[in-house]
Amino acid sequence: MQDDGENARFGMKDHFQLRFKAWRGFCVGVTGSIEQQGAFIMLVVEEVTKRYRMGDQEILALNRVSLTVDRAEMVAIVGASGSGKSTLMHILGCLDRPDSGRYVLNGRDVSRLLGDELARIRNREIGFVFQTFNLLPRMSALENVELPLLYAGHPAAKIEAAKALEQVGLASRMYHEPNQLSGGQRQRVAIARALVTNPSIILADEPTGNLDSKSSEEIMAVFQRLNREDGRTIIIVTHEQEIAAKCQRQIRIRDGQILS
Repeated sequence: MQDDGENARFGMKDHFQLRFKAWRGFCVGVTGSIEQQGAFIMLVVEEVTKRYRMGDQEILALNRVSLTVDRAEMVAIVGASGSGKSTLMHILGCLDRPDSGRYVLNGRDVSRLLGDELARIRNREIGFVFQTFNLLPRMSALENVELPLLYAGHPAAKIEAAKALEQVGLASRMYHEPNQLSGGQRQRVAIARALVTNPSIILADEPTGNLDSKSSEEIMAVFQRLNREDGRTIIIVTHEQEIAAKCQRQIRIRDGQILS
């Protein structure tokens, strides 16, 4: 006999499967192509599998994973070390490709793109936030944030970078270098850098992993405000339940499979 927790888990799984099939049926039936996403869907992962080789051993990192994320949704992908969440993040971030299955991002199947094509999608569609901030130490906050725009040849890079820093509450710190900023402030610079290209999704990998509890609260408040007020689609990869609980929905992964 199943307990309430098992019933809830299987109920969520059934709900997802029905929602996914309904969405897929809509796309194929109305538009004739799964790439033609509905107005409310930002991304779809369909039956994605990924394997790695370590010496003579084959590791099944993702096993027929399927999920959807809506536009303007804030979602946590939650799992322990070795669960497959980092591999899933790499697929979602177009840093790697699945061995099989499909990944449709903002209406385009990106599963089989290679090289420059994949890099263009990554640069245009995805804003990354990393646990270790990845800021250049000898550049100011403003210079760090404007870098993606400079690489893209944007004519008003400095103006847009200043706006992004204002969005995360760092207008008064834009000329400070990273070693003059706290950990929480450095992560806000990293968020501004992710925002500045106006990506379709913000993908944050353990964004509070190097922060104390107070700074973690502040960073999550920034993400929540960007989602609530600006309609940003945000995916946070984390192993911390307290962080995941601040998102609208949690996707749990274990042993390369989605649990809920």
